[in-house]
Amino acid sequence: MEAAPSSPDRSAPREVATAPIPTPYGEFLAHAFASSAGRVHLALVCGEIGDGGSVLTRVHSECLTGDTLGSLRCDCGVQLRSALRTVAAEGRGVVLYVDGHGSRGTGLVDELRVHVGAGADPVGADPVPGPDGDLRDYGDPAAVLRSLGVRSVRLLSNNPAKAAGLREHGVAVESLQPLGTEANRHNRAHLDTQRARLGHLRSTGRQPDELPAAPVDVGGLLGPLCEHAHRPHVVLKYAQTLDGRIATRTGDARWISGAAERQLSHAMRAGCDAVLVGAGTLLQDDPQLTVRMVPGASPVRVVLDSALRTPLTAKVLSDDAATVVLCRSDADPARRRALESAGATVRDVPAGPDGLRIDEALRLLRSIGIASLLVEGGSRVITSLLRAAVVDRLVVSLSPTIIGAGVEAVGPLGVDRVADGIRLVRRSVVLAGDDVLTVFDVAGAVPRER
Repeated sequence: MEAAPSSPDRSAPREVATAPIPTPYGEFLAHAFASSAGRVHLALVCGEIGDGGSVLTRVHSECLTGDTLGSLRCDCGVQLRSALRTVAAEGRGVVLYVDGHGSRGTGLVDELRVHVGAGADPVGADPVPGPDGDLRDYGDPAAVLRSLGVRSVRLLSNNPAKAAGLREHGVAVESLQPLGTEANRHNRAHLDTQRARLGHLRSTGRQPDELPAAPVDVGGLLGPLCEHAHRPHVVLKYAQTLDGRIATRTGDARWISGAAERQLSHAMRAGCDAVLVGAGTLLQDDPQLTVRMVPGASPVRVVLDSALRTPLTAKVLSDDAATVVLCRSDADPARRRALESAGATVRDVPAGPDGLRIDEALRLLRSIGIASLLVEGGSRVITSLLRAAVVDRLVVSLSPTIIGAGVEAVGPLGVDRVADGIRLVRRSVVLAGDDVLTVFDVAGAVPRER
């Protein structure tokens, strides 16, 4: 049933400025509303509101750390970008950016307090929370929506309390449409607490089906985080054909796996601090190594490139995420300067039999704060990691394709007896479209629960 409109309030925010704002998602008309409390709310309107009925709407609470700084401890920035994209795709809607709503109404200082410690409680960290743990007032957002001519909304939110708050102030909420985001190691506890304590809808995207029946989330693919003092938790993931090839004999690998499997790969990227490939994969495929097929934050991109062969036009040098290139100390200084000018961080790693010493590369990554690492190839990198015994979890996708001669995922490991092979334990199997993912822990890794 539609809520009865509230009577006009002289203290309601008033419109003070309007301007078109072009964004990567499309052009919005921005309406600035000043409140009596000195706050300025920004309504980004796409298309024509028309009769004001059934308007796709996001009421987004200001979060400096998430929206502007890209903090991974919350999903705010990802949700804001996802909402802008979703509204722009529909061609009609409103994204209302509400000033003063950060950290459930407690401001920047308490946002930072929530960030103290990886296990901080996003509800209990707030001072004097209400019975539902949410101090936000929806009077201003409701008044702004009415000023824009919005009568009823389809609300883009995971929070049922937000819908209730808008209804309380006279805005009819027809439906609640969750905004899916993939969790990472920094915000998984935060999102779990929101669901348990505040009743939020599940914020992660589509979940795969595990054989025989139990559903798993992407965190299940990455496995419990193994805390290592001198290297990251390493998840090795690659896709191969049914006859064990990761590329044809010419090096072509696009696309061995299907779209559903690649979505899971992007979700795994979102769940890790960094994603790593070798220079060979970079030169052959020119991957972007960002999160695009699912909502989520892109990790740091790491390239093992002993001789600095990374082209200055490589997609990994785009400004979508940070990029670290690891090379030998004797690599060409001119190439180093050129890559640094292109925005990459270039760091030295001692030389090893396969180009760079893997143990030293991982030690360096751990020293700069990378605690979880997804490795996506190619063959030399895969082989080096397995030979160095630094892989904690192995995810292999099998595609229903046979190509014959081609590139094998794993090269020589110095194993002469089957009994001396790397043992894999705790198997699970996940379906992703026509592809089958087999997931194992590597024997000897002792995971610690998140």
